[in-house]
Amino acid sequence: MRNKKNNELAVCGFAAVKKLEKNNNERIRRLYFTKEVAPLFGGLCKALAKRKGIYNQVKDEEELVKLSGTVHHQGVVAMIYMPDITPLDSDITSRWVENGENVVVLDHIGNANNFGAIVRSAAFFGIKNIVIPEDETESAITTSSYRIAEGGMEYVHIYSARSLARMLEVLKGNMVRIGTDLGAKKSASELKALCGKKPAVIILGNEERGISDEVRRNCDELVIIPFAGMSAGAKEPPVDSLNVAQASSIMFYELCK
Repeated sequence: MRNKKNNELAVCGFAAVKKLEKNNNERIRRLYFTKEVAPLFGGLCKALAKRKGIYNQVKDEEELVKLSGTVHHQGVVAMIYMPDITPLDSDITSRWVENGENVVVLDHIGNANNFGAIVRSAAFFGIKNIVIPEDETESAITTSSYRIAEGGMEYVHIYSARSLARMLEVLKGNMVRIGTDLGAKKSASELKALCGKKPAVIILGNEERGISDEVRRNCDELVIIPFAGMSAGAKEPPVDSLNVAQASSIMFYELCK
């Protein structure tokens, strides 16, 4: 849950708060927890006390529900300043190219839970850069997406772009721009070969519409994740497509294997 008055975000879930403690505990302004998990956050309480931060053991879990807006708090809620999403600029994209860093572009994914799951997968596979449209910066990083990322938010950089198509246009020739598309002829298993020695930009689209036409026109390659029956001659899968978060895991695996 976002507290607009204090410009705060509630981070809940054991793994998310523990990763926050390990990597960025100075961002935690206030900490609330149940009696059951209290022994697991003694070190963080000491760190908060040292810098005059606030920490409290709640009387009942309803207090955590009010703070986080969810029953899935797992006994702990940390309040942090609302994270900033860095606007993309040429210095950042030049660094990607220079360092050979892969990038994930999310073309209006929309669903915060899917966003959190994609962040988790990206962190698992060591992909540090995620770009979202500028008009989704308010809805992307939420209590829900933070929790579902299972600590992944501490390992990725999230950037915003005013125009995804323009960003891709600028990267032409320096990175291989690969979009996912149900009409593609090439398989995701060809990702490594398609990239060669250049870093990749993996573009994932909205589940209903896929990537936009403007973004599609700025892709070097389009790939599809083939369904199991395709090799046996089946023309259609039992369902139209994978959930975008599931698809992202397959794409990242193929890119990084």
